[in-house]
Amino acid sequence: MSELKTCFKKVDYDLSGLLHYIEIGDIGLPDIQRPFVWSNAKVRDLFDSMYRGFPVGYLLFWENGMGNGGRQIGMGGKQHAVPSRLIVDGQQRLTSLYAVFRGKKVLDEDYRERQIEVAFRPRDGKFEVADAAIRRDPEWIANISDIWASGMSSYKMVKGFLKQMEAKGPLSADAEEQISHNLDRLFDLQKYPFTALEIAPTVDEEQVADIFVRINSEGVRLNQADFILTLMSVFWDEGRLALETFCRHSRRAPDPGAQASSFNHFIQPDPDQLLRVAVALGFQRGRLKSVYQVLRGKDLETGEFSADRRDNQFKRGCFASTRFKISSGWLAARGADEPKVRVELPVFESSDAPVGGA
Repeated sequence: MSELKTCFKKVDYDLSGLLHYIEIGDIGLPDIQRPFVWSNAKVRDLFDSMYRGFPVGYLLFWENGMGNGGRQIGMGGKQHAVPSRLIVDGQQRLTSLYAVFRGKKVLDEDYRERQIEVAFRPRDGKFEVADAAIRRDPEWIANISDIWASGMSSYKMVKGFLKQMEAKGPLSADAEEQISHNLDRLFDLQKYPFTALEIAPTVDEEQVADIFVRINSEGVRLNQADFILTLMSVFWDEGRLALETFCRHSRRAPDPGAQASSFNHFIQPDPDQLLRVAVALGFQRGRLKSVYQVLRGKDLETGEFSADRRDNQFKRGCFASTRFKISSGWLAARGADEPKVRVELPVFESSDAPVGGA
């Protein structure tokens, strides 16, 4: 009887291990300065589920078979220049956990910075989104990020909070024990177990997208632009940053006297939309699938992948020479019959020759 073969393997982690792998660049979580769509209430519910010991879902990674060399994810230096695993499903959960445990800010869908502040009441183990009343109440830890960011041991953290509570009034022995137990339990969330399914590097992006759709309860489909933007995070982050900076400025009016920006009352593009324009002009191609393969370093004739070929496409190819020029926004002109609006889109420069073969 033949043995059943699968294209994935199951790997178990604890949360502290996952956060460590993200920090050193071994797991490719895109830069924290990417638009984050979860509400604070949803992050609160994630922590509440973990605290209660409930399952919060598996993670789906894709092993990176592109070899060593290349650019780091994000703008900060990391020990691993190229991640060995890319996140396919679980990015919002891991971004939430990374932001809270490391005290990092995130950007909302309008590219505005915000701090995720989840509060915890040790008396009864309740989580809540922090507000002004909670911040004034000594019974609450207004931002649980402070617990891990302080670097204090569990013992010192518990002792400090009990002292804070005793300043409000005496505590019974039972109350002290309950508060200590709940704080220890919160502190130990960094040991929470996660299971990841890691897809083999031999699986191509279309199969990965299909796997994602089949197992994702929301049925959100990954497209070729998603994969190319992920590649940009890894090998040309400044290019992705340029796309996202343009999109961010298109949503926010510049300060009086500031330089003209991409702010526009009528069009607020997303990075994937600008990506399609850059690909069309830079590679003279309409299909993103072909460009994704070229950017991975694939020789379209032999089917072989090469790190040198990949770097050439990003560093010396015409895609890397594509540059954004921030237009002066939009111009309005009134015609004889009715108002007319002309919208100026970003202007690109690229070399004339397509790359990557036919």
